[in-house]
Amino acid sequence: MKLPSLREVATEARLLLIGIPVFLWTMIPIYHMFLFAISPKEDAFSGKLWPDHPTLHNFEIVFKQQHYFLRDFYVQFWNSVVIAASVGVLTLFIATAAAFSISRLKVPGGRVVLNLALFTYFIPAAFLAVPMYRTMGNYGLLNNHWSLILAMVTIASPYAIWVLKQASDKLPVELDEAAVMDGATTLQIFRLVYLPLMMPSLVAIGTYAVLLAWNEYLYAFLLLSNDREITLPVALGNFLAADDSPWELLMTTGFIYALPPAAVYYAFRRYMVGGLTAGAVKS
Repeated sequence: MKLPSLREVATEARLLLIGIPVFLWTMIPIYHMFLFAISPKEDAFSGKLWPDHPTLHNFEIVFKQQHYFLRDFYVQFWNSVVIAASVGVLTLFIATAAAFSISRLKVPGGRVVLNLALFTYFIPAAFLAVPMYRTMGNYGLLNNHWSLILAMVTIASPYAIWVLKQASDKLPVELDEAAVMDGATTLQIFRLVYLPLMMPSLVAIGTYAVLLAWNEYLYAFLLLSNDREITLPVALGNFLAADDSPWELLMTTGFIYALPPAAVYYAFRRYMVGGLTAGAVKS
């Protein structure tokens, strides 16, 4: 059994010295959110590291929708699920088809279109909110889930296309040529050769698009207004409108809302880094 060298031990020690403080710094807000969630209203701002009387009553209030701000909790949660899933599916469909066309079919002007799409990221998303609001209004889509879905797909697609195109460039062209020699059509190459080999990147991009839509607030706030149409992040903002905001319920709802993306990331974590950086370095 080979013992680690002194240099390897020193490197691991340095990583631990950096990693542990970063981990603790990251977990502090989450821990405080959890403390609020299990604290009675009168103890929410006690400043203690652990409440004297921890309780799950706040979770009961949320799940039973026993507060004015929570009367549409399940509807708003479902809105978030539908919108995030739709954005993930549409982004994957558009980005996969575009990357295949640009990288494998070499369509004329494909690289120009890709560069122009990436150019949109030079403009902050907040600056595009008002033009997007007006555009959706002109098409009669305001207060409709499709307005937010289309807006988020517009934001997510350029990056998704770029990542998938770079990953696609690293696939051997000989695979396509062999499939053509066997009589495969373009659609069969796409379905039987391209998609299976691109699966890690597709999972990573799908996860990225879903989480982007799941956490969106600005566009959801502008494009949706009806209480039964808004997403849960917008509903959480309504808690702050009260004179005596129920912070313990706000943090409990936020904690619950944070669990699905954490589960999604945990389930696909092995694809995330490899998939999103598949084409970062040209071979």
